Amino acid sequence: MNKIKVDLTGKVAIITGAARGIGEAIAKRYAENGATVVIADLNIDEAEKTSDKFKEMKLSSISIRVDVQSEKEVNQLIEKVMDKFGRIDILVNNAGINTLSNRVPLHEVPIEEWNRIIAVDLTGVFLVSKKVIKEMLPHKRGKIINISSVVGLVPLRLQSAYVAAKAGITNLTRSMAIEYGHLGINVNAIAPGSVITDATRALFYSDIKEQKTKSESLISHIPLGKPGEPEDISGAALFLASDDANYITGSVIVIDGGWSCGYMREW
Repeated sequence: MNKIKVDLTGKVAIITGAARGIGEAIAKRYAENGATVVIADLNIDEAEKTSDKFKEMKLSSISIRVDVQSEKEVNQLIEKVMDKFGRIDILVNNAGINTLSNRVPLHEVPIEEWNRIIAVDLTGVFLVSKKVIKEMLPHKRGKIINISSVVGLVPLRLQSAYVAAKAGITNLTRSMAIEYGHLGINVNAIAPGSVITDATRALFYSDIKEQKTKSESLISHIPLGKPGEPEDISGAALFLASDDANYITGSVIVIDGGWSCGYMREW
């Protein structure tokens, strides 16, 4: 497959949660197009492995540990990037978590689980964006891409905290777009549907009968008949970071194989 090419030469991009999955795919696509990528992740061991892998491919990258729910660690991340490169051109807020053990109705959700998901998935976007925007403002330019989810537009059952956080990202994106558009900063979101990563592969291709039945049901409601791949998301992220997207802000690009078009209550 021929991949789109854009010129990100000299650009510095921070991607949170970039050690694996969608974040890694976006970081790789940016680096392949000339950017220096900052792989910011809570799992520093995996982040370093990813950065080393990129360097073997002659791609420019560094890894920095960050817990996006910690304002102190976020501030340290941005300070390190500014000290090393003196600029931040692109931010991808990709870090996020969901729940597997507490997929229960709202009235049964433990407050600790609610706080944990909101802190990472929504507050983390706020904290990283807040710090990065301060560095972008003097230059009157910048691209911010928030990774939301199709469930931020069409809710699911038994995932209320995740649904609320992703819906929050969707409208936070729009709010940021109208606040900073006249200052040269574009803010957009991508809403993936079901995407295969190391963390979700077992959900789609489990040998456990009950899970296999659920997976087959889920996939049957995707018009394209299959889950997405991280590379399906990275192409859109590359476009939004490019000059070709300079007149796009406040938009949410849905990449879900058509799932939300034919949404069924089971999912």
